[in-house]
Amino acid sequence: MLKRFFIICSGADTDILEDCSIGEQNKYAGIGATVFFTAVMAFISSSYALYTVFNNLYTSIFFGLIWGLLIFNLDRYIVSTIKKTGSVFDELIQASPRIVLAVIIAVVISKPLELKIFEKEINQVLLEQKNELTLANKTQIAEQFTPNIEGLNNNILSFQQQIDAKEAEVNQLYDTYIAEAEGTAGTKLLGKGPVYKEKREKHNALLAELQQLKIDNKAKIATIESEIVNLKVDYDTQVNATQPIINNFDGLMARVTALGKLPWLPSFFIFMLFLAIETSPIFAKLLSPKGAYDLKLEDQEMVFKTHVLQNKTQREALLKAEYAINDRIYDDLKTDQELYTYKRKKARELMQFQADAFYKQQKNIL
Repeated sequence: MLKRFFIICSGADTDILEDCSIGEQNKYAGIGATVFFTAVMAFISSSYALYTVFNNLYTSIFFGLIWGLLIFNLDRYIVSTIKKTGSVFDELIQASPRIVLAVIIAVVISKPLELKIFEKEINQVLLEQKNELTLANKTQIAEQFTPNIEGLNNNILSFQQQIDAKEAEVNQLYDTYIAEAEGTAGTKLLGKGPVYKEKREKHNALLAELQQLKIDNKAKIATIESEIVNLKVDYDTQVNATQPIINNFDGLMARVTALGKLPWLPSFFIFMLFLAIETSPIFAKLLSPKGAYDLKLEDQEMVFKTHVLQNKTQREALLKAEYAINDRIYDDLKTDQELYTYKRKKARELMQFQADAFYKQQKNIL
């Protein structure tokens, strides 16, 4: 039962193979088994690849099954259409498009399995890429907020510098009127005279201005600091909103790209393995000698081809004979007096009817 199933998978004619030897049947059963297990590998690899896309087990299995059946049908068609002609060159030309198709199928099948085999290494590469993307994302977002924050910090610094300048001026006046009272500067008269009082009043007025400036500038600084806090909150919000996109950067294309960053030799050997599996039925048929099945199939096709050619030749001869007979019949009818008299009579009646109809039509118009 299993042997017959694999023979069906090979695309061979089971009726012809039943009359062949056991060895011939085993050869095509082996080819069919290769076709079947290649389709199974295609189903597994495509299901995994689709799972990385849809992240749904049932959807991946459904579409993976469709892909496996498609590969099975293609492989079965490729193997069944290669005919043994006895000429190696002709057979290679016949098989070359099918070999190219087999290479494409091998690439499609092997790539998802490579992703699964090197999953841990790919995850490490993706982690590094995610970290780089996270840093780059923060830098890009910071470029939107940094100029505003720096401008606000410069405003704070400017307001603080105004306070410092005013404090320095107040301190200088304080030192001046104290020195006047001590007689160490100014008039150099010990005691609190008129000059002392004038300088002290000037100091007190400037000190009041300093107090008011501190109040005003501190209020402005508090407002600016509140704006800076809001900007930093907006920055954190934008970073947190974009981070999930980076965290989900592990789709099929990202994994294929990450696989390309790994050493190529292991992936190449896996690809060569699937290429060997995919092309093995084709090369098995090309390298095997012309067997009983090929001879019987060729004989059956030749019988049918001969039958079709015979029918075509007979139809062409029948058509030529029909043309010749029709030509002779109509040549004889040209000189038939009875047919001439009959057609002349009918034509005369037809012209009379036409004349009567025309007369009635003209009469109705008038």
